Amino acid sequence: MTSQPGDSPARVAASEPAAIEWERKPKTIDANLKDYDAAYKGFDWKSVEREFDWSKTGKVNVVHEAVDRHAASPRKDKLALAFTDFAGRDERCTFQDLKRLTSRFAHALRQLGVKKGDRVGTFLPRTPELYIAILSINRIGAIPVPLFEAFMEQAVEDRLGDSEAVACVTSPALKGRIPLKKLPKLKRLILVGASGALAPNEASYEQATANAPDWVEPEWLTVDDGLVIHYTSGSTGKSKGALHRQYAMVGHYQTSKWALDLRDDDVYWCTADPGWVTGTSYGIYGPWTLGISSVVIGGRFDPDRWYETIQRYKVTMWYSAPTAYRMLMSAGEAIPKKYDLKSLRHICSVGEPLNPEALKWVKKITGLAPHETWWMTETGMQLICNYRSKDFPIGCTGKPFPGTYATVVNDQGRELPPGELGHLVVKPGWPSMMKEIWRNPVKYQEYFRIPGWYVSGDSAYRDEQGYLWYQGRADDVIKTAGERVGPFEVESALVAHPAVAEAGVIGKPDPVRGHIIKAFVSLRKGHQPSEQLKQDIADFVKNNLAAHAAPREIAFVDKVPKTRSGKIMRRVLRAWDLGQPVGDISTMEE
Repeated sequence: MTSQPGDSPARVAASEPAAIEWERKPKTIDANLKDYDAAYKGFDWKSVEREFDWSKTGKVNVVHEAVDRHAASPRKDKLALAFTDFAGRDERCTFQDLKRLTSRFAHALRQLGVKKGDRVGTFLPRTPELYIAILSINRIGAIPVPLFEAFMEQAVEDRLGDSEAVACVTSPALKGRIPLKKLPKLKRLILVGASGALAPNEASYEQATANAPDWVEPEWLTVDDGLVIHYTSGSTGKSKGALHRQYAMVGHYQTSKWALDLRDDDVYWCTADPGWVTGTSYGIYGPWTLGISSVVIGGRFDPDRWYETIQRYKVTMWYSAPTAYRMLMSAGEAIPKKYDLKSLRHICSVGEPLNPEALKWVKKITGLAPHETWWMTETGMQLICNYRSKDFPIGCTGKPFPGTYATVVNDQGRELPPGELGHLVVKPGWPSMMKEIWRNPVKYQEYFRIPGWYVSGDSAYRDEQGYLWYQGRADDVIKTAGERVGPFEVESALVAHPAVAEAGVIGKPDPVRGHIIKAFVSLRKGHQPSEQLKQDIADFVKNNLAAHAAPREIAFVDKVPKTRSGKIMRRVLRAWDLGQPVGDISTMEE
């Protein structure tokens, strides 16, 4: 069923299950947030500021709060990072180790000419060096631009070019995807694990840090100085860089404490790569400002390795994506029975809605139901969640985090009554809200096109109890396997193939990935449709953009439907795919 803002409560309710199941909590539970309703009424972000040293000293740098202050406390020998790649590398770093390692690389960066405010890319697999690099960049007041290791040349060029990065920390295996000739601002590559001769613009990470000092004082900043730039895909145009400020740590800290329910004795596993915002907000800044022990594993997804990680490290808090839970579910119940998962006490989910079947399955194998957390690259922190101490209806997105206000409005910004589908919006001013879209003020203002609200681009409705229910994207951004993919990026990659004349891309519902990318392609003269050509086109996108952005289905069409102004009519493509009427096509070109 499709609904539009302003649909009646009865129409929306018709799509709901006859009886909503609830995740019921024990009457007493040892959660950091014990009474959501009381906290929501009386919470003030100023109370969280007092948890940070900068509130007393005026000296701001996230690395001091996430590393140095712990290294100067009884936590100095506490495990900060446990890493394995299941291929022979098995390392552990304390907070004292992190202080030393980030100081050494910070010194190396300065020696290479990187200064406060410069943007520095990180393009590495999940290894300790990736986490050290991001914090080292922060230590000297530069701004990390994390890239996902699966990005291909065009995606790398777009992000490093737009941010005007002056350096990039990468590996010999990945450096070939960095088009240096197209990136005039990029002066240095710092290679992790390099061997043999280096080019004039290259430096060895190991050599640069070998004789560096064990202590480099952080560059002292203000709360409004840059923290990180994460790029997010849009429905049109190139990806956009969301710049977050140092003050975002306030939001990371408190949501990690109340939504993730992290506590001092936890062993925490955030499975997200730092190339995505979850991997920094909740893989670096949130847990380490709290002084929590974190687990990181390298390599590809493998069910046995994932369950073994929980058993080996006695993971207590697990934060992952619905796609991962669905993939574990598809692998069956026999595998988890081989492992001891009893250490787990809390599980959360991020990236896209977690369907009830997967939620119930995770609860069956662990005894714990994953708790939804809704937020975006642009929001920088969790905004709508289900909380460990509060009952929630299975399948709902949750309730707004204390100190924030999220609701559902119509096109004019008027709040809608329960049951009516509309725009999911948030009142601006939360700590981790993006400071700007890098070099694109017009795009930034689009997020606030409804006066008084941050417009998420998602559609949702509220129920009678105040719970919010996500219903999908209001625009055409595709969420596949927990990642946001802009159709324009994929279409641009498709038409670069010598056989492709035009292409249109949609998200097609999929039980495992949430959505898969389906492409509708018209061919250039001289090329004929074939299964082999479909595979060639998919491989071309995979090799030039990213594996997760490659279409899993391709349909050949005579012409891709477009408006007279040249915009691809994706709603028509979706109707074609579902065998539904295409509706009004008066604006379609002849």
